[in-house]
Amino acid sequence: MHLKEDTIKSELIFDGKVVRLFKDIARLEDGQEVSRELIKHPGGVCVVPIDGEGNVYLVKQFRYPFQTVLTEVPAGKLEAGEDHRQCGLRELKEEIGAECDEFTYLGCLYPTVAYDSEIIHMYLARGLHFGRQSLDEDEFLDVIKVSFEKAVEMVMAGELPDSKTQLAILRAKILIDKERA
Repeated sequence: MHLKEDTIKSELIFDGKVVRLFKDIARLEDGQEVSRELIKHPGGVCVVPIDGEGNVYLVKQFRYPFQTVLTEVPAGKLEAGEDHRQCGLRELKEEIGAECDEFTYLGCLYPTVAYDSEIIHMYLARGLHFGRQSLDEDEFLDVIKVSFEKAVEMVMAGELPDSKTQLAILRAKILIDKERA
């Protein structure tokens, strides 16, 4: 079959808290066998929370792979068997202490298609009601509030390099602009 690879062998190399790493052997359409490395990830959700005044709430968090603090939309990992909508609502509450009246699905993205199975689902949250954060025990972050238009400018200026943050903000912008038209 054209544009298909068949897995011949799959070996679990690492079984971690967040990811599982496999070394596979795959057969290409011409019969050639090749090695593939695959990270299996449970997936995640990110949320663009916008208040009634047009502000978006972002989180500043240290990201170990880059050894720096990045500014992102609230997000988190799916638990085994968890519905992505419920995960998004949970992460909104945990990270910024908010619940919402309106939770709109913005689609999904495949952030690293060559070797990682992660899928991130994106939501827009409006009609925010704030309570207390309930961060995970190993989670440290700061919440900041900027105008939604400023967040869009930050994406376009390269100030928000995280892919889920960029795409979720830009999809939210397109949806909001269509609603206003």
